[in-house]
Amino acid sequence: MPTSTVLKACDEMQPEIDLSGEAGWTPFDAPALVGDSLRFVSGDRSGDRFRARYYRDADNHLHARFWLGPEAEGPPGHAHGGAVAAIMDEALGLAGWAEGYSIVVGNLNVSFRNMLPLGRVITVESRVVSVEGRKIMVHGRIFCGDTTYAEAQCLCITIPGIPGK
Repeated sequence: MPTSTVLKACDEMQPEIDLSGEAGWTPFDAPALVGDSLRFVSGDRSGDRFRARYYRDADNHLHARFWLGPEAEGPPGHAHGGAVAAIMDEALGLAGWAEGYSIVVGNLNVSFRNMLPLGRVITVESRVVSVEGRKIMVHGRIFCGDTTYAEAQCLCITIPGIPGK
């Protein structure tokens, strides 16, 4: 029986995917907060496109570990820009929900800094940076070690009639 080859965070090939968090991070049950709406990116935990696990740190900022597999390929051996944007959309929007805001993304700006190799476990950090009426601004980045793959700014809008802040 063939063995699968995948990666641990920032390392070369390892025998299994390790999506565990850093010291001081606590697991965050994102689907329990927003339901099945996360299925587009992180809903398939055993798939060949994305795998994800969310965490919160001591300051309640949202972090995630993501793995992108062969079904997320754009340029040979690297993630498709749309896959990177989809991760940012989910993680930054979820950061707002985790802070208690019922939101939808109104504008997402992604700056691609480096090509993201497939088969790597990467870290996503996101946090609410400002609130002005119904407008919630969230920033985030995708990185591994000292390499930043993408940064994003997201203007989210609260949904009228949905409980939240």
